[in-house]
Amino acid sequence: MKIATWNVNGIRARRDDVVAFAARERPDVLCLQELKALPDQIPEPLTLLADYWSYWHGMKGYSGVSLHVSKQLSFDRPRFSHPEFDHHARIVVADVTLSGLGLVSLASVYVPNGGRDLPGKMAFLRAMVDYAAGARAVGRRLVICGDINIARRPDDVHPSERDEHRVGQLPQERALFEQILEGGALHDVGRELDPSNDRLFTWWAPWRNLRQRNIGWRLDYVLAAAPLAARATTAVSLREIGTSDHAPVVVTFDEPGT
Repeated sequence: MKIATWNVNGIRARRDDVVAFAARERPDVLCLQELKALPDQIPEPLTLLADYWSYWHGMKGYSGVSLHVSKQLSFDRPRFSHPEFDHHARIVVADVTLSGLGLVSLASVYVPNGGRDLPGKMAFLRAMVDYAAGARAVGRRLVICGDINIARRPDDVHPSERDEHRVGQLPQERALFEQILEGGALHDVGRELDPSNDRLFTWWAPWRNLRQRNIGWRLDYVLAAAPLAARATTAVSLREIGTSDHAPVVVTFDEPGT
């Protein structure tokens, strides 16, 4: 199984990138963030992704997330929903039955940046802590995919960009990130598979050739409950793909018994 997540920074501007990426990678689950479009503004090649159950959740020119589940993974349309803390179209959840795991809740999430409204970001993160802990308490297996807008550890930021006084690296943000992981018993799959890679970035500021030089931050994650995380075999940030300021992150998992 393959799960991909990508902050596209405008689905209309990135239409061809996403179509080409989906055709190339054929993920079983595709999570997109920062659509910046209402559902009826989604370009046609994307609305006609016939091999997926799709759910578009957006606003005009701002925020927005979507979630796409392969019809080979789920023969019936999944139940799509939004937790109560969904404001400004920032989270959608699909409940899917996976072989050997039972019911799994897959979430596409776009955490607020926090540069203009840090209290709003912190409130969203605290709600995510409660959501993850609540899922664990009732035995619901959870996978959170998306742009968390936090570099979890110092080595998730290029040395020249490290500054714990900057939003996205603040100690209080990182503490809430850890609470999401601990409360939900979730695993940061990318970091666990590549623990010593200090250039595992997913976002680059769009100037001074920072992307080409790989001077970036890791902001995009797949966070998975233990039974699924234990099956993870690869997790990559595809820096060469697309024209968004974020790279797609792709995680592959073994099937049961392999």
